[in-house]
Amino acid sequence: MAKAVLKTKETASSVDAFLAKQPAETAADCRVIMALMKKATGEEPKLWGPSIVGYGRYAYKYDTGREGEWMVTGFSPRKANMTLYIMMGFEKETALLRKLGKHTTGRSCLYIKKLSDVDLKVLESLITKGVKAMAKQRIK
Repeated sequence: MAKAVLKTKETASSVDAFLAKQPAETAADCRVIMALMKKATGEEPKLWGPSIVGYGRYAYKYDTGREGEWMVTGFSPRKANMTLYIMMGFEKETALLRKLGKHTTGRSCLYIKKLSDVDLKVLESLITKGVKAMAKQRIK
């Protein structure tokens, strides 16, 4: 089966220009998250679609044969909350999540209102573990 054509893909748009459009507190939180993700990946941030800041790329293939590429980790400042993409998911991370602070999760999304609601060391651990978990699928 051919690679999936995703609507959201890496663009050449400016991450700095995107952040400049955010409220000051949100932009400050974004810059902290960017530093954590850059440290974990060794990659520069890229804008994926109009509103996701992503780091690195990995290849995936589902049992159905559908395959494609996605970011190793990333985040998006949404109106309701900050969405962090931790692609390994959270099934095995209940102990860390209990220490994190105020948050909710989806399959591979971590939702927080603002960084002051969470423990940054725990957040850094989750990001780093997520990046390491994706190492075998990572595209250099």
